[in-house]
Amino acid sequence: MPPSSSKQKRLAEKAAKQASKGGLGVKDESTTGTSTPNGSVNGGSSFNTPMSSRSAATSVEDLNSMARLQILTDRSAAGVLVSDSKGRDVKIESFTLSFHGRLLIEGAEIALNYGQRYGLLGENGSGKSTFLQSIAERDIDIPEHIDIYLVRGEAEPAEINAVDFIVESAKKKVAKIEKRIEDLSMADDVDEMALEAAYEELEEMDPNTFEAKAGSILHGLGFTQAMMKRPTKDMSGGWRMRVALARALFVKPHILLLDEPTNHLDLGAVVWLEAYLSTYNHILVITSHSQDFMDSVCTNIMELTPKKKMVYYTGNYTTFVRTKNENEVNQMKAYNKQQEEIAHIKKFIASAGTYANLVKQAKSKQKIIDKMEAAGLIEKVETQRPLRFNFEDVSKLPPPILAFNDVAFSYSGKKEDYLYQNLSFGIDMDSRIAILGANGTGKSTLLNLVMGLLQPCSGTISKHTSLKLAKYSQHSADQLPYDKSPIEYFDALYREKYPEKDVMAWRAQLGRFGLSGQHQTSPIRQLSDGLRNRVVFAQLAMEHPHILLLDEPTNHLDMTSIDALARAIKEYEGGVVIVSHDFRLISQVAEELWEVKNKKIRNLTREDITIVDYKKLLVKDSVNALERAKLFSKTQQKAKT
Repeated sequence: MPPSSSKQKRLAEKAAKQASKGGLGVKDESTTGTSTPNGSVNGGSSFNTPMSSRSAATSVEDLNSMARLQILTDRSAAGVLVSDSKGRDVKIESFTLSFHGRLLIEGAEIALNYGQRYGLLGENGSGKSTFLQSIAERDIDIPEHIDIYLVRGEAEPAEINAVDFIVESAKKKVAKIEKRIEDLSMADDVDEMALEAAYEELEEMDPNTFEAKAGSILHGLGFTQAMMKRPTKDMSGGWRMRVALARALFVKPHILLLDEPTNHLDLGAVVWLEAYLSTYNHILVITSHSQDFMDSVCTNIMELTPKKKMVYYTGNYTTFVRTKNENEVNQMKAYNKQQEEIAHIKKFIASAGTYANLVKQAKSKQKIIDKMEAAGLIEKVETQRPLRFNFEDVSKLPPPILAFNDVAFSYSGKKEDYLYQNLSFGIDMDSRIAILGANGTGKSTLLNLVMGLLQPCSGTISKHTSLKLAKYSQHSADQLPYDKSPIEYFDALYREKYPEKDVMAWRAQLGRFGLSGQHQTSPIRQLSDGLRNRVVFAQLAMEHPHILLLDEPTNHLDMTSIDALARAIKEYEGGVVIVSHDFRLISQVAEELWEVKNKKIRNLTREDITIVDYKKLLVKDSVNALERAKLFSKTQQKAKT
């Protein structure tokens, strides 16, 4: 069978290129020896380098020792890449990871299959973010043709606008793909599958639609046309974070790693991102505190367990919870049955005495136990102690304790710039209010008006004379002294106010919010973002406020922590006002839904609109926007037809 026209063209191009270099098209035999592929382990022997089975086994066995020798560095990783160095999947065996001298993952298997979307679960401080950084920075030598993108910081402040910033990155990726196509085409032995995959990737990028696609993604993440044209240097950190996220979504890397991608988004943008990522057809690994988000996006769950292993489950978060519970019930049944069998055998052995015939039977029975132990006994399921947060009781104040009367506000003070106008409402100690609305409508500004950090341009805000307020901000943890431990911070902050309290009192207070042991004494900079947020909650509780104002309180918290926060809010005797993009938390604690829109506050609860109804409206708008912008990938469209 004659070669295809495309292959003939590639052969002609290769011959011309070799001729231009003065080559005769003859292979240099001195360069055909075994080369070291990309999948090497920390600069050591590659898994694919020819070696005896004994040396391979030895290298695997030594990996944990290597990790422990390097454990004094900030982050240390070891592992063996066992996936095909030319393939699309990534598989690493005996993966070990440590950070600041603490072992996070030990001897785990990492398996990332092309086309799958993984939700990464684990307790706060277990090492999820460190794991993502390790993969992104190729601590294990993942092949270069697999591009990896971790969204972990803001776009650089520069003169360039958001659209051009994204398009510039996309053009760089196109150039890289074209160079790879050229190299593959000119190879002596053309890898047809790799070449086809590269062409498919280039087609998916579709340079002719760059600006339109970039604008559609930015619009989905909440940008107006005017904001898209604004230089990134004139944007706040939160908006530059969205630009960085938009760039990652546009470039569509082989492996996309998203660490809490919803943290800087409003509910509408969260729902749009949820719809967009549910079509992602490369490899996606996300951490998220939102059950709704993970249910909609994830095809698989990977759990980083307290035993420092990675356990995989097929299905979304809800399926994971059900499957894990069923597995644990079955494991406990098997454990109890085995323990009863062992106890029965031991009882027989103990009663055998010195009778010759019984002694022989007893030895036989002992061999049964020995075989069980050699094969590995079934482990008892270790149930984690339930995590609880606790906001202490406060004295009751008679209503009204806080009231807005015909309030209007703008930062400029000009009427034409008003964020709000004619606001009149009250908040009491039994209030449980969730404030909804797009970014930029003034949700956080409203909380600052309540706190007294801002003053209205017109109207009045009246407060009870004894009213105490406390506010949690999504940036509160950034204000903590990173060089101190939580205990040192509390002692310095409250020593004069509470001279009767000692270190044990601070330990107890931090313990009320799930911080214990080493987490209480380590420098705050070594704590995960979720644990730092718990320090802030413990501090808020010390203020004994009558009303808690919580601005995005679920950022960086794990699912268990969010449930603990929800229970603490329900048990709290003061008032609570929440700004959150977490549908699950809102559904658990909010008794009233207020939407900030068109300079007004609309009470959705009085219109019988629930948070479920509100999300359905946002989902419908997001799906329509994606379809209009043709952002569903061609592969997804083919799969649907």
